[in-house]
Amino acid sequence: MKSHPLSKTDSNEMLEAIASQWKIEIPKMKTLVKHEIDEAISIITGESFMAIKIDRTYLPFLSETSLLEKFPKVMVDAGAIKFVCNGANIMRPGIKSFTDFEKDQIVCVAEETHNKFLSIGKSLVSSQEMANIAKGEVVKNLHYISDKYWEAAKTIKK
Repeated sequence: MKSHPLSKTDSNEMLEAIASQWKIEIPKMKTLVKHEIDEAISIITGESFMAIKIDRTYLPFLSETSLLEKFPKVMVDAGAIKFVCNGANIMRPGIKSFTDFEKDQIVCVAEETHNKFLSIGKSLVSSQEMANIAKGEVVKNLHYISDKYWEAAKTIKK
């Protein structure tokens, strides 16, 4: 994995792109480091910040709990945990509760007992639509515990 610090300009541009995609406030950081997994995928690290860049899409990294708290969330029951942690999309029957979100928005998936984050996904329907359906996929799983991004991040020196 190749790693290199981004220039101040590139860092600022990237943070602006992330803030606009995520629709949340992101603190300014002096230096971001880009860790390239391959041509299309990289992990971006900064001071108390970690994100995944897949082509033009940015995802918050699962270890960044304080950042994840700012995103909409769906809570899944214990029966869904194994499937979510193996990369399965989130199905409506496994969801116990959720906050408001729009279609195509980044959504965090947590388990209901301990409120631990399991995955990051993109909503396939809005929370309003989801409230009115009983089955089907509602969140596309994009990053989950022990996936290739999680494993790659273990090799990054802090």
